[in-house]
Amino acid sequence: MARRYIVTGRVQGVGFRNYVEHVASRISVQGFVRNRSDGSVEVFGMGTSAQLKRLREALERGPLMSDVTGVDEEPARFETQYEGRFTIELTAG
Repeated sequence: MARRYIVTGRVQGVGFRNYVEHVASRISVQGFVRNRSDGSVEVFGMGTSAQLKRLREALERGPLMSDVTGVDEEPARFETQYEGRFTIELTAG
């Protein structure tokens, strides 16, 4: 399965991307996390439904200094370039 999440709230400048990378690696989710120019964070994850459920729960919590106000989720197309890895990417437009 593949899902795309847009996380809103105080999620930039608080270690959110590092937190997501750590969680995703720990639960073996593949994909990426990146800041967006509107202040939100985009997360693309590939894994089983159970793995992606755990990822979403972690996104809703966020790291200590964050304040997550929303997590929008939508199905995404499987992207083979992320097989076997989870990365922090440059800011998206």
